[in-house]
Amino acid sequence: MERQFSRYFEEANRTTGMTGVNLLAMLEKRLDNVIYRLGFADSRAQARQLVRHGHIEVNGRKTDIPSFQVSDGDIISVRETARSKTYFKERAQFMQGTVKVPAWLRLNAVNLSGTVVGSPTREDIEIPLNEQLIVEYYSR
Repeated sequence: MERQFSRYFEEANRTTGMTGVNLLAMLEKRLDNVIYRLGFADSRAQARQLVRHGHIEVNGRKTDIPSFQVSDGDIISVRETARSKTYFKERAQFMQGTVKVPAWLRLNAVNLSGTVVGSPTREDIEIPLNEQLIVEYYSR
């Protein structure tokens, strides 16, 4: 939504470095996007639904807020109660060697978990857009 996005922009503007890259990095480190990047979901909408339905935990605590900002060192995993569901059993088999994750994430497909090992760089973000246009628009 517009209000939430403008808050992301303000935070990215306050952070040292290039505002556009900071903004993309903040959006990339949302929990729903991390779930998508780890390969637990086929789309960001599906990842958002997995989070909202309470199937995901961060550092051992249930987290059902898709906009949750993950930090370096956070461990994101599928909750123990959800692992017995058919979807996650099939997903674990599918993920064995077929999922390619960005360099700033580490995946443990057997345990359905992943670790944030760093921050995403501009090269890690595959979305074809010119972030400078966003900065110019919100700077007015």
